[in-house]
Amino acid sequence: MNNKFVQEAISWLKALLIALVIVLVCRHFLITPSIVKGESMMPNLEDGDRIILSKISKIERFDEIAFQAPDSEDNYVKRVIGLPGDTIEMRDDQLLVNGKPVKEPYLEDIKSILPSGDPLTNNFTLMEITGEEVVPEDKLFVLGDNRRVSKDSRSFGFIDEEEVIGDVKMRIWPLDSIGILP
Repeated sequence: MNNKFVQEAISWLKALLIALVIVLVCRHFLITPSIVKGESMMPNLEDGDRIILSKISKIERFDEIAFQAPDSEDNYVKRVIGLPGDTIEMRDDQLLVNGKPVKEPYLEDIKSILPSGDPLTNNFTLMEITGEEVVPEDKLFVLGDNRRVSKDSRSFGFIDEEEVIGDVKMRIWPLDSIGILP
């Protein structure tokens, strides 16, 4: 009887060890959890939201990404606005990418609560805030959705693509907001 118990315990330990290795490999190479800190992505992501990041996604314009902050030890979550080679301008609260107006539907909720005529985002050009005419190779230009309070590329410049931790794919907390993010 003692021999069967030992064999069963070893079998369980092997299964737990294999599961642990799978979890660690997935977390290191495929996905990782993170926590949103601050109000810069409100109302789309709020302070304290728990999110899942994909480490293997191709980063595209308007993706919400987490990255190592260039000006602190924290990780930031922001929205990709400019990709390498893009020109970026904000004129009269209208985003212009490569000289063409681009819709930002994810800002509709926050714009709807502003007093009429008040811009969410002040005017700027890439040249004015970064000294560059286009987003350089291997760099990204990011903005928070809550533009009035967001610390983003307007204050710290471009971020290196290699500093990106992952693409925000899913909210897992709070429970009433759980789901895949667009």
